[in-house]
Amino acid sequence: MKRLWLIFAQAVTVALAALFVVSTLKPQWLSGSQRGDAAVATTLHELARPPAPAASMLRAGFAPAARAASPAVVSITASKAPSRPGGRAREPWLGIPGFPFGPRSPHGGPQLGLGSGVIISADGVLLTNNHVIEGASDIEVRLSDGRQARATLVGTDPETDLAVLKIVLTDLPAIALGDAASLQVGDAVLAIGNPFNVGQTVTSGIVSALGRSQLGINTFENFIQTDAAINPGNSGGALVDAEGRLVGINTAIFSRSGGSLGIGFAIPVDVARQVATALLKDGVVARGWIGVQTRELTPELAEALQLGAGAKGVLIGGVVAEAPAALAGIKPGDVLTRVGSRMVATPAELLASVAALRPNSQIEVAVQRGGKPMSFQLAVAQRPRLQRQAEDD
Repeated sequence: MKRLWLIFAQAVTVALAALFVVSTLKPQWLSGSQRGDAAVATTLHELARPPAPAASMLRAGFAPAARAASPAVVSITASKAPSRPGGRAREPWLGIPGFPFGPRSPHGGPQLGLGSGVIISADGVLLTNNHVIEGASDIEVRLSDGRQARATLVGTDPETDLAVLKIVLTDLPAIALGDAASLQVGDAVLAIGNPFNVGQTVTSGIVSALGRSQLGINTFENFIQTDAAINPGNSGGALVDAEGRLVGINTAIFSRSGGSLGIGFAIPVDVARQVATALLKDGVVARGWIGVQTRELTPELAEALQLGAGAKGVLIGGVVAEAPAALAGIKPGDVLTRVGSRMVATPAELLASVAALRPNSQIEVAVQRGGKPMSFQLAVAQRPRLQRQAEDD
């Protein structure tokens, strides 16, 4: 018995000595397991906690804007009666996404096209592109909440590629209209539409440039350029600012493949507002017209016309018979320098200045003829519809 007690005492002594050594030299061997259990318990506790709310600053530029604007952006399905046997369907206009009508159905059914639109008033007024609904016999609108309605055409303005539709539904969301004139290059924007008919899609980007013109897309061009992805089906959709306000109607892309290359164009909301107001009020956009064909005044032409170095203006290449310019005495070869109080130096400036005039109004224009300044009083006429020549209205 005494021998067993001695062995037990020696074993306890050795164990305590070993414990002392380990606790002194390798304390983590003793605490690791306990700390591991504590760490697991802490992790499980953290996982059980409810998610923290996202910081508002992280979403300030995108989620609130998309949430505010998306309900007012709709998908548009336009149908067109099949062409006659042997007839040709109109080909897509290169650079315009979502041109509505593809090849005729092999079973003789209607041609279908897709685009987007934006509700701008709670009574059901929509803006879209003219090329989305041009020639359509039936127009269906689908809201983001799943409701559908047949749209009636209020009016179109092909020269800005805008159209106004009307639907009859209750509790319609309307987008807030922004101010395109306040946009600056680098401002964040969102493009909202229905690309490739995949459903409502939001893409983000910045304003890449302002005042883009001479692209050969519309007669009147003053585009907002953006790198927000715009694809076929986005036509007529919304370009919105960081607060979800409408600043443009997405219209065209520059593309060699039909997909987005980061160069998209939108019609400023200021232009869309003016066109919509005119179409709702009068059913047509009335623009001024004086009946001249124009050419750019190059330095070589200015020298040949003996106008002197640095001369500015627009060369009149032709005058329409019995038009206001002809009746006032303007002749080919004149260089038009002023319309009312506005100086003009390019054909685009002259086109815009004359188009802004009220039909049946009187206006004074200034010209240079053989180096001699002259002025004429014109009775402004209304611009003929769908007049797409290089004319100055």
